[in-house]
Amino acid sequence: MGRPRKILRPAPEPADLSSPEVRIDQLTGGRVLVAPGRAGRPDDFTAGDWRPSTGEGCPFCEGNESATPPETEAERPDSGEANGPGWVSRTVPNLYPAVSRPEGEADDPEAVRKLPDRAGAESSAFSSPADPLLASGRGSEPDMFASRPAVGAHEVIINSPEHVASIADLDDAALAAAARAWRSRMRAHQDSAYVQLILNQGPASGASLEHSHAQLGAMEFVPPAVARERERVGAYRERTAGASLLGEILREEIRRGDRLVAIDDEVALVCPWASRHPYEMRLIPRRPIARFEEDEGGVEMLGRAVRALTGLFGDPCQLNLWVRTAPRGVEHFHWHLDLIPRLEPASAFEMATGVDINIVTPESAAETLRDAL
Repeated sequence: MGRPRKILRPAPEPADLSSPEVRIDQLTGGRVLVAPGRAGRPDDFTAGDWRPSTGEGCPFCEGNESATPPETEAERPDSGEANGPGWVSRTVPNLYPAVSRPEGEADDPEAVRKLPDRAGAESSAFSSPADPLLASGRGSEPDMFASRPAVGAHEVIINSPEHVASIADLDDAALAAAARAWRSRMRAHQDSAYVQLILNQGPASGASLEHSHAQLGAMEFVPPAVARERERVGAYRERTAGASLLGEILREEIRRGDRLVAIDDEVALVCPWASRHPYEMRLIPRRPIARFEEDEGGVEMLGRAVRALTGLFGDPCQLNLWVRTAPRGVEHFHWHLDLIPRLEPASAFEMATGVDINIVTPESAAETLRDAL
């Protein structure tokens, strides 16, 4: 396998993009500093090696099913026995879950949502009595150190029976099978407040096992970033008498073309206006469908996108992928899939402020990616 390459240093930007800019993410309201001049700073560090193994002893490989917990779901074209070979995708519980069901209550998801505080208030998808500023016990001092059980489900979706380190190495049929499994498991948890689908690829991405897999977290709260997007989508819809915020953004991206990477009948691939990371891409369905799990499109474009990143940044390319879908009960939303190559670590500035610095403009990134596709 080749070494992951250092970040591509683009050619000098046009004059109107040569100075740092503050850009605002239309979906979340978050700010990003786009500072292409920082691409020229000295760099004494090189990207680390990632040399995937042959997979010997890998618990996710076909034939090693006994090394994982019993499967939750699997696609078996020939209807083989559960927890044995013959699958194209397979889902198992995560052995080290971030959220989990309390013992004895797995069959009663409604019961685990009703966890009242001492004043009798219950958690909701968007607020919790554990928040000291929202605590219902106004007659007493709020508990600044309250906690709540992390209720939910955490699953691993194994993308291939073969020891494949990158989804770029999956052929069209295998990638389609993996995406079917992602959507199937998201639908299985549709009663959860929010279902997050992610994929980490490579050690720099946060992955702990190299065999390609996605993870699903079904939670009984809506993460703040998703809640902000939902609020802004709703506010825009109300202000415009029914328009889709992301749909309008996509229409303008297609018209302008400078951040559009590719487009087909189902989806478009763009470098977002306020990209937080170099060569960040967003896959957007051309129709405003609320839920990724209720759609079927985008798989072919996703394959093109990851293969382009692999060609640019090494085989395999280290990356993160996540799906933004509608929370439970939200009808008006527009799912999208975000994809970033892991090229540079976060600095103290990003961690201190929550404001990312991107040294490659989305316009320059889109031009490079169009050529790579």
